[in-house]
Amino acid sequence: MGWDALLISCLLLGIVAGLLFTKLKPAILFGGAAFIAFQLGLIRLDALAENFTNRSLLTLVLLILLSSALEKTRLVGWVSGQLATGSLGLVVTKLALSTAFLSSFTNNTAVVVSLIGAVKRNRRYAPSRLLIPLSYAAILGGTLTLIGTSTNLIINSFVESMGMESLGFFAPSPIGLAVLAGGLFVIISLCYLLPDYDIKDEDNLPYVLEAVVVPGSPLAGQTVSENALRALRRLYLAEILRDGEIIAPVCPDTLLREGDKLQFCGDVESVATLQEIPGLALFGQHHINGQNLLEVVVSQSASILGKNLKEAQFRENFNAVVVAIRRGYEKLEGGLGNIELLAGDTLVLVPGKGFFSLKKSFEREFVFINDLESSARLDGELSFWVLGGFCGVIALSLLEWVPLFKGLSIYLVLLLLTGVVSLNQVKRRFPVEIVVVVGSALSLAQSMLETGMSARVGALFIYLFNDWGVYGALIATYLLTLVLTELVTNNAAAALAFPIGYSLALGYGVDPMAFVMAVLFGASASFISPFGYQTNLLVYSVGNYQLSDYLRIGLPLSIVYSFLVLGLLPVFFPF
Repeated sequence: MGWDALLISCLLLGIVAGLLFTKLKPAILFGGAAFIAFQLGLIRLDALAENFTNRSLLTLVLLILLSSALEKTRLVGWVSGQLATGSLGLVVTKLALSTAFLSSFTNNTAVVVSLIGAVKRNRRYAPSRLLIPLSYAAILGGTLTLIGTSTNLIINSFVESMGMESLGFFAPSPIGLAVLAGGLFVIISLCYLLPDYDIKDEDNLPYVLEAVVVPGSPLAGQTVSENALRALRRLYLAEILRDGEIIAPVCPDTLLREGDKLQFCGDVESVATLQEIPGLALFGQHHINGQNLLEVVVSQSASILGKNLKEAQFRENFNAVVVAIRRGYEKLEGGLGNIELLAGDTLVLVPGKGFFSLKKSFEREFVFINDLESSARLDGELSFWVLGGFCGVIALSLLEWVPLFKGLSIYLVLLLLTGVVSLNQVKRRFPVEIVVVVGSALSLAQSMLETGMSARVGALFIYLFNDWGVYGALIATYLLTLVLTELVTNNAAAALAFPIGYSLALGYGVDPMAFVMAVLFGASASFISPFGYQTNLLVYSVGNYQLSDYLRIGLPLSIVYSFLVLGLLPVFFPF
């Protein structure tokens, strides 16, 4: 082995050791290794630049940026509504099918981020009984198409860098459909084993929000209990304002009428919750259309002290609408528009178009202005156009009329011009870590091939699995990727396993596509650990899970998934 191959081997071993035994982020480890390799002359500058501007990588970046618009649409509210009725098995079935479908056409991590709020707000079951199925369904759905998960696009980047033809949009679909069917059977059958960690902490619901029962509302004429307004998670109906009189406390058998103003206590996510309830109009609803929410604290020198929102002409003077108010843990009464503002009050705002141009003039009024991660929902018409536009871009790509990257870039520009997505949102959502990991991994993989290091590892595998033949090497490639995925995350596993699988295929003199697909499906086979896949990690803390909770469903699911993949790979991708 030459010095260059030896150096690359040391760098890769350093990455694996860092991922396993340190808390350093993959971006630091991969980026640092690529930087050292470049300084040692193992990676050329032009190759480095080409890998960081790989078409599949740029497509992945666009999909992640566009997800900030898709998650504002009413589609998320529709999914939330599907979780409100039925047995646990039926609810999990509806959630899993919806999640898998959405994950097949946009990044599955973004889908889980969007739906976590809907799961937390469901009225029947504790989030801990639904969040692991949500994550697993997103992983399974991500295997259906080329753009379903970042891993698929990363592997396509490797494929293109090897001079092979780019993977088709539906290349993984035949096997993906099979593992989806088998996986959903396991998830739905075993969902009853998940724990019931239902945390109801009403002391931590400080914001006051208001919504009115609109004319013709289906809520009118029914009691609070019949409308399930007492069963909202992290949202508590505190009082009703009717004809100038306050009804408090609110009894379950209180009959609602048109024009009733309902005052809730809840968190920031409650803004979206109230927007999703048919027949309710959130305070300031007609000024809300997908904007990101802001949080401000009223200053001691503010001109609005001692005034309510109407007296302060808040919307006219600040080009923003207040949708929630908090005053420590003090209970506020009398309707949102009638609360007199005091120094230290925290307001949640929906900014208008001219708000940020006036931002510097608010120093006297507010102590600070803080962007919140949460955003309001788009109205029905705009949701339709946003979803329709995205589907149109995908359709044009499938028909080969407009390349996917061009279509997505034009679509993103349109969303920016129309204000559906802001530059601030794009900056916050930009996946710097993924770009560093993928660009660096592509460069290191190229060096592995050029120095002959991956060929030597492939020869070692051929020697070890000689009695098993090509199929044994294929199984070894898949299992190696699966183990790496559980230990060091999916994207890192794909980056480390692809050159080995590719070299194995060349060593046996067979079509590499089966080995490529073994890496693709192996990198998405993270079901028994919360740390191997981003979606698992996202739901880990939200659901208050323990490792054993993943094992209950994840281990049987991983076994079924692996048998299906290894059984079907030679059928759809013969050697």
